[in-house]
Amino acid sequence: MAIGAKIKSWGRAVPEKIVTNDDLTQLFDTSDEWISQRTGIKQRRVVSPDSGETAISLGTQAAQNCINNAKKYVDFDIKPEEIDLIICATATGDYLFPSTACMIQAELGATNAVAFDISAACTGFIFALNTAYNYIHSGQFKNVLVIGVDLMSRFTDWADRRTAIIFGDGAGACLISAVDQSENGFYPFYIRSRGDTACSLYLKNQGTHFPVPASEIDAARELAYMDGKAVYEFAVKAVPEAMDQACQLSGLSPEDIDFLVPHQANIRIIKSAAKRFKFPEEKVIANIERYGNTSAASIPIAVDEAMELGKIIKDPDTELKLALVGFGAGLTWGSVIVRY
Repeated sequence: MAIGAKIKSWGRAVPEKIVTNDDLTQLFDTSDEWISQRTGIKQRRVVSPDSGETAISLGTQAAQNCINNAKKYVDFDIKPEEIDLIICATATGDYLFPSTACMIQAELGATNAVAFDISAACTGFIFALNTAYNYIHSGQFKNVLVIGVDLMSRFTDWADRRTAIIFGDGAGACLISAVDQSENGFYPFYIRSRGDTACSLYLKNQGTHFPVPASEIDAARELAYMDGKAVYEFAVKAVPEAMDQACQLSGLSPEDIDFLVPHQANIRIIKSAAKRFKFPEEKVIANIERYGNTSAASIPIAVDEAMELGKIIKDPDTELKLALVGFGAGLTWGSVIVRY
């Protein structure tokens, strides 16, 4: 029997602490109007040192909410020990090793799951989703949790308004299960990478540039760097390209798509893509205003919140077509259209 895969549910978890644009005016010269006009962001969630929130805890909570939602939305009752594989897309895990996915596996009690991380920055969720689909399609695994979690606040220079206004923390997840190929919920993936452009968006691993002598043990650590103009110019080309390719590979037109769910990086990039493909506002899922750029977590957070708010309504008798588009450091970009 040919094996397909289908997304059963989504889940998310975000820190309790909210940092507004007005809060940032206490750190550097900026204003709510300046940030809002350039990014569309009004606030972002940030982990607090006193909260105990980590990539592991948020990833675990998002995964557990995803499992709970499978029962809620599609009456799919699955226990953690029935999960075969956990893939975590993250560039900001709590440890260099073991993987964040392994730690989440332990917290969930998913004792039978293989677990590993993928690092593709903001495109990480698309890459992880592609990997999960291929494992299921090959017949190796039946139930896979895909998690995107990033805590960019740990590596943000809070004195640099070019990056501090952009990023937020959070985790999102989806559960994918094996189905008969006739029920397959995935059209072909499109994924790309350009390592020669890495210098426009990066975060160095401090361990690769030292060891630090004892006399310099308090040296400033590495923080995220972004050439905003270069990244913006890349993104406004990458998103339409990824959408074009997703439509070509699926044999669908933009009119066939019910919702566009792009990586939440900048509202101008999102609106530019929507305009090009003539997506009305109600068909574009955007929550960057409330969460900022949560990197690999942004797409699943956006889908799960849209379902909770009733923007995306899961009807068991109809299938929605969602176009998921990611782009980020690497540079990397990719897309897929899913039936959900």
